[in-house]
Amino acid sequence: MTDMPSPSAPLKIGTRGSPLALAQAYETRERLMEAFDLPIDAFEIVVIKTTGDDRALIARDIPLKEIGNKGLFTKEIEEALLAGAIDIAVHSMKDMPTEQPAGLLLDCYLPREDTRDAFICPHADSIHDLPQGAVVGTSSLRRRAQLLNRRPDLQVVEFRGNLQTRLKKLDDGVAFATFLACAGLNRMKIPAVPMHPIATDDMLPAIAQGAIGIERRMDDALTERLLAALHHHDTGLRLAAERAFLARLDGSCETPIAGLAELHGDQMRLRGEILKTDGSVSHADEIHGPIKDGPALGRQLAETLLAKAGADFFDHLT
Repeated sequence: MTDMPSPSAPLKIGTRGSPLALAQAYETRERLMEAFDLPIDAFEIVVIKTTGDDRALIARDIPLKEIGNKGLFTKEIEEALLAGAIDIAVHSMKDMPTEQPAGLLLDCYLPREDTRDAFICPHADSIHDLPQGAVVGTSSLRRRAQLLNRRPDLQVVEFRGNLQTRLKKLDDGVAFATFLACAGLNRMKIPAVPMHPIATDDMLPAIAQGAIGIERRMDDALTERLLAALHHHDTGLRLAAERAFLARLDGSCETPIAGLAELHGDQMRLRGEILKTDGSVSHADEIHGPIKDGPALGRQLAETLLAKAGADFFDHLT
């Protein structure tokens, strides 16, 4: 594709089919329409089912770690991108492995949304208000580990599905409370959700939480030009540090890791946490330095936590 997208040759935007994933794809489309004064039919949204979206596995609440690890929500989309079935791929960055397949590049991020987790419960305002032994649902190993670290008395059950599915499970009494990302709730604009944002000092979010990334083929000059107009520089700087931190820890869906980079003038504050999956052990620290050194700061913080945890920490997560 050498010319600008048009109704006769639309740019194909690949995405998962969940309502949140579609909202992210629509936001990408709208930003491209505005940036290049293009009509809506110059774009085609292509829904691709990923391994992590298998309805049978979701209905049975099969934990993600039992399905696989890296690429659960990205592999099939990236295969379509490499095959030319789509032109760009829109991802929730917290789902993205730290390495892309050969031939693909991830260098466009939209402005980051709220990074915080939201505590969802109609009966309590925080995890500290939950009754002894209350049942909390989550599919996130990070949230499970952080919750049990703070409240080891609670019962945690697997809680998979999109935003609407999880809210329905809550209404049905499957659990007393759950967690969702503030970013997803904000993007979906779901009314009347009993949400209570959790300060990042109390629960550090997942790496890249709240960020949307757009992936392209390295040899596609048109998408390179289109996406350059959308890229949010500060979000890119923050994610470079967070993902370097994650990469050094070799993090995956099976590893409870949290991290957040924040910019203050020309300085960066990067916080990180690693935990055992049962919440019995947590190691956290932070580092400060020039924004331009973000990736180096990420690797340095990872080394600090690895030294605290000991060489066998990731071999004995449970």
